[in-house]
Amino acid sequence: MIIFAIGQLGWSTLSGLINAWLVTFYLPTQGDIEAGAVQFIKPGLVVFGFLTILGLITAVSRVFDAITDPLIANLSDRSKNKRGRRIPFMQKAALPLSLVTVLLFCAPINAISSINIAWISAFILLFYLFMTMYCTPYNALISEFGKTQDDRMFISTAISLTFFVGTLIAYTPFVFSGMLRESFAFNWSYRLCFIAIAVFACIAMLIPTFFLKEKDFVDTKPSNANMFKSLAATFKNRDFRVFVGSDIMYWIGLTLFQTGLPFFVKVSMNLDESYTMIFMGGMTVLSAIFYPFVSGMVRKFGKKKLTICGFLGLALAYLITAMIAYIDLPGIVFGVAICVIAAFPMALLGIIPQSIVADVSEADGIETGENREGMFFAARTFAMKWGQSIAMLVFTSLAIIGTAQNKNSNEITASPEGLTIVAFAAVVLCVLGALILAAYNEKKVMKTISDKKTTDKE
Repeated sequence: MIIFAIGQLGWSTLSGLINAWLVTFYLPTQGDIEAGAVQFIKPGLVVFGFLTILGLITAVSRVFDAITDPLIANLSDRSKNKRGRRIPFMQKAALPLSLVTVLLFCAPINAISSINIAWISAFILLFYLFMTMYCTPYNALISEFGKTQDDRMFISTAISLTFFVGTLIAYTPFVFSGMLRESFAFNWSYRLCFIAIAVFACIAMLIPTFFLKEKDFVDTKPSNANMFKSLAATFKNRDFRVFVGSDIMYWIGLTLFQTGLPFFVKVSMNLDESYTMIFMGGMTVLSAIFYPFVSGMVRKFGKKKLTICGFLGLALAYLITAMIAYIDLPGIVFGVAICVIAAFPMALLGIIPQSIVADVSEADGIETGENREGMFFAARTFAMKWGQSIAMLVFTSLAIIGTAQNKNSNEITASPEGLTIVAFAAVVLCVLGALILAAYNEKKVMKTISDKKTTDKE
């Protein structure tokens, strides 16, 4: 299970690179340009008056990604490869994914050019294709490797930790690029960091594919359903629909907050932007401290109750963020309070949802006789990606309320009023997520699994 978790360290690092650096690299601020950054594509809100070129490329790539998720899931579920249904996909995807990630940041023309737009468009589509080829089969193995509830919680805890570590590694160019800049050009100081990180990520992704033999742990029959029938059958499961509805609320609310954190720090709290990393790092460390206790709490209280508590805990943290505009206290007090209050909910929501999907997919397989773990996790990934995409569009619309946005600038002009609205929106979404999840029938799902195991023993 530890070897398995190393795979997530790899792909989460590459995912973190795209999330942290794609916009920063290709939409440099005026300060970056003065420091030597190259503008590869035309800046500003030049698409329909409210989107950047990179924003349009990203939006289109997300639609493509949404299509490939169920396609790869179905191919994996139906695979009859003698090495297993998942590992071969992961092994074939690891190297191309790492290579494409680097090439995405290597636009060929050192000036604003349509060739660069075509380059970025092509490689971001390839990035999401190979990411799906690795992640969808990988996530399906959570329920297949986790034979017991304790095993699933251990796996969910381990991959949540490696996800956090991978995300933090993706931020290291903030430190090392400055050191390299004495010998290399501005853009290459970042590219060299990306190359080193991609090599590390590739090795991490390949480790489970070489050291784990899927057939030693998994004995399932391939699904015979085509993609559309499999996807329809997946969403026919009532408890899964409830979970996905709740999960979308979570990802929109979480992404609104994470996207807005630098703005909350600079605009609402009136602190230096360096505090963003301090607060994020502090929240991550505190959250990790709670990880060892989550499994024991699940055994005592169940996954549903704890996940609802996680939603409400995040809602409280977001409410405190909204109160910055109304309570006269030093910004750092709010920052510390948000970190402390959000840490435990982040631990709950970082571990338990993956385990819930594993439970639902196993129970569904028992009831229907079809092993479609890949499709269940692909549908969950679909919810995550659309939640994140919706949040990005909503944030840019809400955060600029009360300001005169410069459409020729890459920099978002956020207002205290707009950020307060963003925080309240995140509160509402988390509460909605808790209310929707209340309809999840955990007792029925767990009874189905328990009855099957009792029958197998007999």
